[in-house]
Amino acid sequence: MKTLENCFRNQEITVSYDPKICTHSDRCCQGLSEVFRASVIPWIDLEAAATLNIIEQIKKCPSGALSFCYNEELELVK
Repeated sequence: MKTLENCFRNQEITVSYDPKICTHSDRCCQGLSEVFRASVIPWIDLEAAATLNIIEQIKKCPSGALSFCYNEELELVK
């Protein structure tokens, strides 16, 4: 069964979550629980914290299941 990647966007960044490689370390929820919410859908709320804080937390993801790119870069690719 193919699992589609989850993408979440605010004005500055787009965050991608790949559940196929997530190790469920819960590091994201513990580190920034107002953004990464295990019991709420959608589970990522990019409006709940400053973009730089979100980026810092994404960089701590041990499996690489969370990643981000700046939306400006996305516009250049199109």
